[in-house]
This record gives sequence, structure tokens and C-alpha cells, in this order.
Amino acid sequence: MLASLLVELTDYFQPFNVLHYITFRSGLALMTAMFIGFLLGSWSIRKLGHWQYGGATVREDLPETHLSKIGTPSMGGILIVLSTVGSVLLWGDWSNRYVWAVMVLILLFGSIGFWDDWLKIRRKSRGLPGKVRLGLEGLAAAGFSVTVIIIHGGDAAMFLSVPFIKDFMLHLSWFMVPFAMLIIIGSANAVNLTDGLDGLAIVPVMIAAGCFSIISYMVGHAVFSDYLQIVSVPGTGELAVVCAALIGAGFGFLWFNAPPAKVFMGDTGSLAIGGALGGISVITKHEIVLGIIGGLFVVETLSVMIQVFSFRVFGRRVFSMAPLHHHFEEKGWAESTIVIRFWIIAAILGLVGLSTLKLR
Repeated sequence: MLASLLVELTDYFQPFNVLHYITFRSGLALMTAMFIGFLLGSWSIRKLGHWQYGGATVREDLPETHLSKIGTPSMGGILIVLSTVGSVLLWGDWSNRYVWAVMVLILLFGSIGFWDDWLKIRRKSRGLPGKVRLGLEGLAAAGFSVTVIIIHGGDAAMFLSVPFIKDFMLHLSWFMVPFAMLIIIGSANAVNLTDGLDGLAIVPVMIAAGCFSIISYMVGHAVFSDYLQIVSVPGTGELAVVCAALIGAGFGFLWFNAPPAKVFMGDTGSLAIGGALGGISVITKHEIVLGIIGGLFVVETLSVMIQVFSFRVFGRRVFSMAPLHHHFEEKGWAESTIVIRFWIIAAILGLVGLSTLKLR
């Protein structure tokens, strides 16, 4: 919005011409989101702490090391959502329908997470019933998926791109809608499951957002997409600004979430940013690549599924505790060791995911 206004003044002040470039506005979006996070962080933590006084923010079934975290305010994801949306509002191109779609998706999934957190903390319940929460996520993801297909237009929207294989696309027809819903819902809840230790989830999310800022730009650029022989989706380059805003919002949040955390992300943040990554992967036709870049989230989710299946079928647990990061806690690993090693794994997977742009 601000960028559009300033561009119109280029005739009077030539340097405003740089705002035509997505890369420059992406840098501004990152810094703006980070600044908003720094600016509102301490104030929002005080407000959340006062509002949540007496509410439980740490589950009783977690390792004993988490007892020291009781009383730490949750729902810090509000800060991430506000920073991201505020930054994109300033530097994004709001005539781009993909930007609108992702922003609405962030707000919808953030609202679902907020409701879930509110019930847990203020009502001291277990949150939204699983079927209700999944149903709301499904409605939001379905609306987004159909909208994206309409924006894409044509039969090309129904194809699934397969990484590492040149000139090979799977035609899913209208099965593309439930597939896209699965990606978005799965991504949102995978980030939610990973968010269990101070700083654990936000850095891998920032790494994934950084990777998809590059992917979005390449997919939206006709010359680069033709050179790399990847699917071309005009207009997706603007999503690099959204991804950059997510990175900046992540930096702002990490400042206060770094061990020992002064605030937790809560479902408000994890569902919003996880859903955003899923949505961006659907728009850029890199859904499978998200599974590589976000491999850490996939493994964390699989650890829960394996644990539940094994206990229900065989009556025994595979892991000491699930998700996987709690298993290592039970094995005696220090929290900082788990977090940093998981960050390293996320960075490696991000590089592998980016390599799919060239290795075909």
C-alpha cells in the first residue's frame, strides 16, 4: 500500500523507483516486520501475562523440566501475525490476488488457533474439540484451495509438480482441492506439534520461508522458471515479500522466545505460519518440495502418528515421549542441544529442497 503510493511519486523523487523491485521491497518487508516485533514485543508480553494470569500455559503431561516454564504467557503468535500482516500491508502489492489469498489464510488459521488458545487458558479446558478444529481448518483450506485454482485459471492449476524429474506433472483434476487441503492442514498442524521447546519451531519456519521466498520469485519470473525448467506461475513473485515478512516477524518473535522464553507462540502463531507455508507451496506448485524443506516438521508429526499407532495396536510405545523432541528430552539431552541440532537439520533440509530447482 505504502509502496504503491510512493511509486506514484517517482517523477518527483527518482529513488522511489527501487520500489518497483520485488527484491528491494522484500528487504523492506523483512526489516519492517522485525521492527514491529521488537516495538510491540515487551508491551504485548505484559498484556498477555496480565490477561492470562492464573491460566495454564504448560501441559501437565510434559517432561519435568517444563515445570519451570509455568506462568510464561502464551499466544505470542499474535505478535507474528500482526508483524507479518502489517509489513505486507506496507510493502506488498495489494492488487496481487495471491497476496490477498495468503493474508486471509494467515488470519483464518490464526483465528482458529486464537480460539483454541483462549479456551485452554481462559476456560481452562483442553481447547477446541478435535473434530471442530479440524472442520474449521478444512473449511479455511478448502476456500483457499478453490480460490487459488480460480486465480491460476485453466487446466494447469490441476497439475502436481514432481521434483527432480524433468517435464513430469501429475494431473489430479479436482482431486487437487483435497490434496491442497491436506498440504495446508498438515503443514499447520505439523508446525503446531513441533512448537514444544523455546525457539524450536520458529527458526525452521524462518528457514522454510526463506527457501520459499526464492522459490516464489523464481516461479513468478518467466526467464528464471524457463531456465530452471520449473513450472511458471505468473504473479507468484510477489509472495517473496510475504515470505520475507514472515522471516522478519520470526526474528522479532525469536528475540523474546529465545531460551528462556518470555512468551510462547501458542496455536495462534503455529497454525497461522504453518498454514501460510502450506498455502504458498500450493500456489507455487511446490507442495512436495515443502515436505523436503519442512522435513523436520514431517518427522515430528510422524513420531506422533507412530507412537499412537504402536500404543493402540501393540500396547507399547516406540518413543519415550512424542513428539520426537520430547523423546530426546527424556533421554537426557539438554533443551538447547535439541533445539540447535534441530535447527541444523532444518537448514540442511532447506538446502536440499532448494536444490530441486536445478537438479532435474
